[in-house]
Amino acid sequence: MKKTSRLLSEVLLVALALAFLSPIYIMVVNSFKSRAELYENALALPSSISFEYYSKALEKMNFFTAFANSLYVTAISVVIVVILASMTAWMLARTDHKLSKIIFMVFVATMLIPFQTLMMPLMQVMDWIRTNLHIPMLNTREGLIYMNVGFHASMAVFLYHGFIKSIPVALEEAATLDGCSKFGLFWRIVFPMLKTITVTIAILDVMAMWNDYLLPSLTLSDKALRTIPLSTFYFFGEFTIVWNLAMAGLTLTIIPVVIFYVFAQKYIIKGIAAGAVK
Repeated sequence: MKKTSRLLSEVLLVALALAFLSPIYIMVVNSFKSRAELYENALALPSSISFEYYSKALEKMNFFTAFANSLYVTAISVVIVVILASMTAWMLARTDHKLSKIIFMVFVATMLIPFQTLMMPLMQVMDWIRTNLHIPMLNTREGLIYMNVGFHASMAVFLYHGFIKSIPVALEEAATLDGCSKFGLFWRIVFPMLKTITVTIAILDVMAMWNDYLLPSLTLSDKALRTIPLSTFYFFGEFTIVWNLAMAGLTLTIIPVVIFYVFAQKYIIKGIAAGAVK
């Protein structure tokens, strides 16, 4: 009975895995086909392997410029989120005061607010800042970085807070008695112990920011500033869609994230469990 139940569970898991991977299969397979071959049978393997459509997609997307923009925005945003959120979570976790608990609950509460409810007021505020304070918050990569940090800080503080509470306070007290300053205490003692949760937050934020379309589409208008998701959008015209080029472009888009995820995946479950449960 146990063997039968286990076999059924494995078959179900394989079926679910195939169902989740089927869109990726369709995307990759059709990226090698001509439009006529694609419309003939979208599920069949291509008759020949040619990278012609990838080269066309690279040119149409202006891929390397878009890649550089995505890399710049994502990398700087993640670094700032990690630095600010880790310090904030440490202070909130180590300050036994009602105000610190209220601030932490505000961070948690903001995680429940959908971005779609904020996007129009956000753009109005950013436009007001640009018009009245002459700070270029719209149509700049730096403005997008600023907004990315704001939207991803809450989850990072939440995960860091739970992880930091599992670190013995005695370690920090001993370092303080040895003459360590607050700055040195955090960066020399506490932050190195946050490696697991830091990598987890970095992975989650990299995937979210790299694949984000909505916020960059509201913020960036110049062609030279487009990120990769924005560049792939222009394969989908108002009246026609060049599906084979679009599939090639989408495949190019996910490759960097897949590579990043493969090298860092072991930290995800471990870090989330440690940060959210403890």
